[in-house]
Amino acid sequence: MARILLAEDEESMRTFLVRSLERVGHDVCSVADGFEALPHIATGEFDVLVTDIVMPGMDGLELARRASVEMPQLRVIFITGFAAVALNNQATKRTDAKVLSKPFHLRTLVDEIDRVLASS
Repeated sequence: MARILLAEDEESMRTFLVRSLERVGHDVCSVADGFEALPHIATGEFDVLVTDIVMPGMDGLELARRASVEMPQLRVIFITGFAAVALNNQATKRTDAKVLSKPFHLRTLVDEIDRVLASS
């Protein structure tokens, strides 16, 4: 299974996603924002970055940009409750990045993680 870095500022969503992803066998490291994620990115130990787009401090788009410099092979999945932000931002147009709008079904996220891992 995958080593996942999850950046999500909403604590209840973060807790739910960690528990759910661990139940299906993934190893998950969770953080509350982009700045907290940076030291973890520097380790190079992750297969997938799952990040909320809208977070205080450093948003998910900037986090993904910085992560792609450190780890070009890192797969990115954006999650957001703000579909208009996702649809209008060129940073989410990466060919290997997927945007999931909240609320999404957990199976959708798990399937997307499987898909990005299979494409690497």
